Amino acid sequence: MTSPSIACDTPDSGPENGPDKALLRIALLTARKRIPDDQRRAFDTAIGAQVLDWATSMSGGNAGGKSDFPDVLGVPGVLGVYWPIRGEPDLHATYAALIARGVRLALPVVIGAEEPLQFVRWTPGEAMIKDSFGVPFPASGDIVSPQALLIPCVGFTRARLRLGYGGGFYDRTLAVNPRPTTIGISYAEALVEFDSGMHDIALDQIFTESGCF
Repeated sequence: MTSPSIACDTPDSGPENGPDKALLRIALLTARKRIPDDQRRAFDTAIGAQVLDWATSMSGGNAGGKSDFPDVLGVPGVLGVYWPIRGEPDLHATYAALIARGVRLALPVVIGAEEPLQFVRWTPGEAMIKDSFGVPFPASGDIVSPQALLIPCVGFTRARLRLGYGGGFYDRTLAVNPRPTTIGISYAEALVEFDSGMHDIALDQIFTESGCF
């Protein structure tokens, strides 16, 4: 499978974080924080339904509890997901449903400021610890290479370019061949326009509560 990516997750610094993107990032994070809780829950449910439909299609339409998502040379693949921070869509209920369908999940781990992310096999309910940025990840588990990733977006464009937190982790993670399939996760209000940077590559799809881009 091939796919692309874009900016990423951590503090605002570096050549891809000019004043326009930095100000846009602040505005988008402020707006996301203001979404009412009941509305946010409804949005998360709608986004999660799209993820489940997509995962079912990736596993050949099998929703009977034994998914081979996505089946790579006969070996069940792994879906990289994320632990929600800073008001990102919370898909924990969707993760539980994916596990029930036989999908194997993994969470990202920061191993160094200039390093790509590693992914560790994860089942909801396992013991967690926090990385250097305070984001939970499994206390133990196998390091895996996901065939597809759910990637949270601070903002995104109609061309499926992603604005993240500015650290470049997903850029470095996806600078491999073959790249995993990339699915952006965002609220629809984060649809904006910004100039692309030298490392910006469009995501394969972006799921919002209002539909897919």
